[in-house]
Amino acid sequence: MTNPFIPVLVLMGIAAVLALGGVGASAILGPKRYNRAKLEAYECGIQPTPHAIGGGRFPVKYYLVAMTFIVFDIEVVFLYPWAVSFADLAMFGLVAMMAFLVIITVPFVYEWRRGGFEWD
Repeated sequence: MTNPFIPVLVLMGIAAVLALGGVGASAILGPKRYNRAKLEAYECGIQPTPHAIGGGRFPVKYYLVAMTFIVFDIEVVFLYPWAVSFADLAMFGLVAMMAFLVIITVPFVYEWRRGGFEWD
């Protein structure tokens, strides 16, 4: 009797060795031609400025779009497995998912009130 998680651990180990090996090999074998232009922050060909125009603040719309993505992502992560095993979960699964959907509507209502769904 072997542990069924041993292949997963071996695969994680191989992935870690390959990832670290690639980064290490590029650091050792890669060219090292540093100059002032390569060390500066890249701003799409425009000279970087110390402060962004408008005081350096991002518009709220940026954060609302990010929050929308996160909420949709979390919702899909929970809804898909629930839909797959819907018959096995019976009434407990239905009640739990309805509670989750009620809780997840709070960020949607907040974003709707902040104007996050108005794309103009």
